[in-house]
Amino acid sequence: MQIKATVVADAEIVVAPPVRSNTEASAPAQDSPLGANDQIPADSADKDSARGPAATIAAGVREGSLTATEVVETTMARIVAEHRNTNAFSVIRTEKARAEAAALEQRDLDVLPLAGVPIAIKHNIAVAGETMRSGSAATDARPVADDHPVVRRLRAAGAVVVGLTTVPELGLWGTTDTPERITGNPWNVARSAGGSSGGAAAAVAAGLVPIAHGNDGLGSIRVPAACCGVYGIKPGRYTVPAEIGVDSWSGMLENGVLATTVGDAALALSVLAARPDLAEVEPPGRLRIGLAVASPLRCFPVDRHWTNAARTAASVAAAAGHLVEPTALPYGDAMLWICLRWLAVGARDAAALPHPDRLQPRTRRHLALGRLVQRLRLVRPAQIDRVEARLLEYFERFDVVITPTLACPPPKARAWHHRGWLANVLATARFSPFTPLWNLVGWPAASIPMGMHPDVGTPVAAQLAGPPGSESSLLRLSAQLETLHPWRRTIN
Repeated sequence: MQIKATVVADAEIVVAPPVRSNTEASAPAQDSPLGANDQIPADSADKDSARGPAATIAAGVREGSLTATEVVETTMARIVAEHRNTNAFSVIRTEKARAEAAALEQRDLDVLPLAGVPIAIKHNIAVAGETMRSGSAATDARPVADDHPVVRRLRAAGAVVVGLTTVPELGLWGTTDTPERITGNPWNVARSAGGSSGGAAAAVAAGLVPIAHGNDGLGSIRVPAACCGVYGIKPGRYTVPAEIGVDSWSGMLENGVLATTVGDAALALSVLAARPDLAEVEPPGRLRIGLAVASPLRCFPVDRHWTNAARTAASVAAAAGHLVEPTALPYGDAMLWICLRWLAVGARDAAALPHPDRLQPRTRRHLALGRLVQRLRLVRPAQIDRVEARLLEYFERFDVVITPTLACPPPKARAWHHRGWLANVLATARFSPFTPLWNLVGWPAASIPMGMHPDVGTPVAAQLAGPPGSESSLLRLSAQLETLHPWRRTIN
């Protein structure tokens, strides 16, 4: 059952109490797959340019065929009408977005790469005048005074912030739900949109915005991008300002983007990184590509449709002229070091919370374990050094590696915050073991749609990853795969 929400202009969404037990608040009643096809046909051109790709919107605003105000009005009407289908947004900035669009029209639009583009920001970084709740009642409820650096860069490029997207408590979890709302997958609302950027992915996949900001600590951009059938990229360390929490999860957490097209993601990432070259997505030169489909957690099998997603991406790359070779990634003991760091980083961030007594039970258990990890000094830099040395040796042979993004379809959309710590950990480990490695070492990685799961009706996707500095190669290869193997952009 969906929670009924009322939109209050420029305020957090006010939610009526759900008519459900405390254990399953607002969970969808049943699975209802949408469009369960193996391959998604490309959309026909959107006749309404205010709803098109970000690059098209920006070009229209710069040329004068559109105004920023028209784009925002179209976007806000769509969000207000449709966001309750997925609960993608926690804050809708109706009046503020209108004011920002009007102010934008007084600027020199010709120099703005994102002129008038509506964008959503994950509700765990600072947007001036808004709260920064990070999905938790334990955080400060007062509005913040200044924008985060990535928000400043987006606004300087002409983007208009139309809302803040739903995030699970402190961004720690692989599904997106809070006591107020459960974020469902636009393709099948009985399934999760993933996490922790689940609201961002749902907003893009539902066609509410063409681009959304997200951040990724263990896969939190790529996991929901894969769940919802959009393109998502996590840049490598130091490419985009991080500045999240105490120490950006010890350097594992990066800001990135989710978008309906690779070109839009490249454009937005070029703004976030202050690197215009990243917006160029011509086909790359001949790449050496490894195909690695074995799971880093052998105790959990990989669904064959997700394995096939990686194989499809590899086949398309080979048809484009790249050298593709089946291989195995040297995971070694990386998953253990990842788990220990995930526990420890939560404990460090929680120490600064003003209301720790309001944390969810699963989070309290997580933080207690994190404090134990810290006391026992189980996290050491040498652990990462060994993993990175193995990967550097691997990438002497390859430029890019392709894996499945996920190991199985997303979990059911339910009130995971009412469930125990172990149930949450097992659910996340079961469906998303492929993504965390690249956070541990701080290297870039992306998720690209590769069709639909015939049994569940949600998308499948492949992950592309590379060594430090390979963002451009990943984007160019992604754009080439997109051209040769297009996907349906949104459900609408």
